[in-house]
Amino acid sequence: MKTAKAPVGGQAIVEGVMFQNATHAVSAIRRNDDTIETFEQQKPLRPRIAAGKKIPLLRGLFALVESSANGASHMNFASDRYGVNPGEEEPEEQHQGQLTKWLGVAFIGVLSFFFGKLLFTLLPAFLASLFSYFPELSGHFIQNVLEALIKLTLLFSYLYVISLTPLVKRLFQYHGAEHKVINCVEAGQPLTVENVRKSSRLHYRCGSSFLIFTVIVGFFVYLVVPTDPLWLRLVCRIALLPVVIGLSFEVLQLTNKAQNIKGLRVIALPGLWLQYLTTKEPDDSQIEVAIYAFEALEKQEHNLHENALG
Repeated sequence: MKTAKAPVGGQAIVEGVMFQNATHAVSAIRRNDDTIETFEQQKPLRPRIAAGKKIPLLRGLFALVESSANGASHMNFASDRYGVNPGEEEPEEQHQGQLTKWLGVAFIGVLSFFFGKLLFTLLPAFLASLFSYFPELSGHFIQNVLEALIKLTLLFSYLYVISLTPLVKRLFQYHGAEHKVINCVEAGQPLTVENVRKSSRLHYRCGSSFLIFTVIVGFFVYLVVPTDPLWLRLVCRIALLPVVIGLSFEVLQLTNKAQNIKGLRVIALPGLWLQYLTTKEPDDSQIEVAIYAFEALEKQEHNLHENALG
């Protein structure tokens, strides 16, 4: 996501929102006593990650590693603090160095993502192969179409079911609040609850759009490899998973640039449709938290500039 001043990204967390730019990340959560608490973090310099994020096709993997680590630390803060009564917090123990902790969180986050992606890649391939016993559904192209349709069905069903749980529903509401704040800022409107409420909860640069792009991109990539026998089909799916992820990230980046180009905005529509499931309309108290987080990040950026000027 981008504002007129600097690149800003966002993420919903438990009972709050995290915003980040190139130098800082700030989270704000609603505590159980109705107060708002922030967690501010200066992002360490990671030259290798930064260099990797400049390499086409590979930059998506590097971005995934960085996003997993940055987001997880703020998710941990939110889950540890929002339900604890103020004054009852225990001091955090520091047994690990920052680099070791960051690498550990990044590894767990990426491993979880790949495990989930494997499940949503191999299971549809297996289920689609069961239809190959019917001659009219056994062709290479038809098998790939069936596989993609099964993936979409599983993806949308999974998101719909988890969105019915109270915790995830509130998380998706904060996701909507995050989008609304960014849309309000990008529209040049004053950051008030009323203005944010009127803004759209959908955003072209939402990372959740990446999920549906992996299905679409995967369909075209898998057209060039065999679907029979089944073992070869599954091996090809695993081997090409990094390629699908890399290309899907490039498509997501393309939608960022094409949103204002008439005729090209259509490529972003699948991602926007998915956001009707991954975002919900927030209430005013949730919007207040999102505004608080964004303004805290702006304050950090202002302080950084002031210090740079001496």
